Amino acid sequence: MSEKDGRGRQFKEYDPARVQEFFAARAADWDSRFPDDGPAYEAAVAELGLRPGAAVLDAGCGTGRALPALRAAVGADGVVVGADLTAEMLDAAVEAGRDRAGQLVRADVSALPVRTGSLDAVFAAGLIAHLPQPAENLRELARVVRPGGQLALFHPIGRAALAARQGRQLTSDDLRDEANLRPLLASSGWHMMSYVDEDTRFLARAVRQDPADHTRNALA
Repeated sequence: MSEKDGRGRQFKEYDPARVQEFFAARAADWDSRFPDDGPAYEAAVAELGLRPGAAVLDAGCGTGRALPALRAAVGADGVVVGADLTAEMLDAAVEAGRDRAGQLVRADVSALPVRTGSLDAVFAAGLIAHLPQPAENLRELARVVRPGGQLALFHPIGRAALAARQGRQLTSDDLRDEANLRPLLASSGWHMMSYVDEDTRFLARAVRQDPADHTRNALA
């Protein structure tokens, strides 16, 4: 299958080593390349409505830009974990001091070292473009979230604005298109609650379905 980098550019085919190489080479200056994204991250985290004491994962956390906002939302008694496949991105998060906001773990979202149903929410910035097996990977995210917990798929710029910046056209196979994303989430244990795709942000929010309810719906 095809794969895209964090700003939507196409890789010829998914290759974890290639993805890690791409981000490793850019980790040191990643934040300086996108210095104005902070408020968008904070606003997206706020929409999760996390309560003090909640447990949340930043999946594909990169340099950890969401971690301070997540920590502020769940408070000192909450649990914040940032997971990323690229060691250099995690090193950059440490260099920026964001490891103080949450525990950093090098992990692939296809096999998370997290107990089933132990999280209240997952925040994922730019992740959907990097999932080698989207349905299976989203089911793994669903596994670690309790029924009724949330998923936020975020990007600090919308699909059309991103395509225009890169001089490309949007295509019908873009997983972030609502027509594709809604059924994909539904088949992976999630129910989409809201979808926003505007120039200044992309944010799709979903709630973890109760597995029993999902089975009943499938058999109905």
